[in-house]
Order: sequence, then structure tokens, then C-alpha cells
Amino acid sequence: MTKTDYHVRSIEEQDIPFLWEMLYASLHTREGDEPLQLESIHTPELSKYVEDWGREGDFGYVAVDQHGKSLGSITLRFYTDQNAGYGYVNAATPEMGMAVIEDARGKGVGSLLLRTALDEAKRRGIEAISLSVDPDNEAIRLYKRMGFAYISEWDSWRKASVVHR
Repeated sequence: MTKTDYHVRSIEEQDIPFLWEMLYASLHTREGDEPLQLESIHTPELSKYVEDWGREGDFGYVAVDQHGKSLGSITLRFYTDQNAGYGYVNAATPEMGMAVIEDARGKGVGSLLLRTALDEAKRRGIEAISLSVDPDNEAIRLYKRMGFAYISEWDSWRKASVVHR
């Protein structure tokens, strides 16, 4: 797969089922751990990342191959103290979620999604973006390469909060 084999476009209403798939794909488990149950994405702690997608401030992208197959997604969404996500920093900092299907990983899809989202955030005047990632997740290398910096770790979840400024 080359970069000409796929492109990125804004999320559309028909992409919402794929966003749910990507939410599940983004749930990192360490080697040897039992995979999380699919139903876990419908808990209040996780469903907030996709539920009612398209509300004010939401933006994101889907990478699609030349045949129309969705390869990955990136979402940015604002939260408050009342509905804070795992990577919550403050109400002015959107939390990012991203996942790429297994077959498309390591081929630049995630980098393109991330660059596109960072460019749009800059265009919108957004000063920082946060996310929560397991320190053992290989994606953390991409986030560091793209300028995200570690700010804290939750011992009980082993999730690192990282932020891009």
C-alpha cells in the first residue's frame, strides 16, 4: 500500500458505525491479557467517544482506500469536567481518539490521519490536543514523533496522558 492508495476525508454520518469499530480497535490490551469484550464500548466511560457524533466542536477524518474501504479514523471531541474522558486535560483541549485497521498499520495511514487532524486543529486555533494511550501501545512512538509529550500516568489503568501543543 502506498500513499496514493488511500486518502483522508472528513467524517460523514455513514462513517459512524466504523467509528464504533475503531473505538473497539483502539482499546489496547497487553500481550497475554484477555481481549476486552465488544460490549465494553457501550459503557458510559467509552461510548462518550462516539455517541451523538457530530455535536458542536466535533471533527475528525477517515482514511479510505481507492475502493472505498475505510482504513482508520481520527476523532477530536471536547469534554467538560462532568463528562471527562481518559485523556481529559481541560474544556479547551479536545481529546483525540485514533485507530487503524490491522491490515493498514505501519503503512503511513495513522501518520496522515494525525497530520490532517493537527493541521485542522491549528486552523481552528486549538492550542493543545490530548489523548490517553497505554505506554505499551506501539502507537505511542507515532504520537511522540508528531510532537505529543507525556504529562501523567494513571497507575490503575497504566494509561499515559499525552498532549500536543
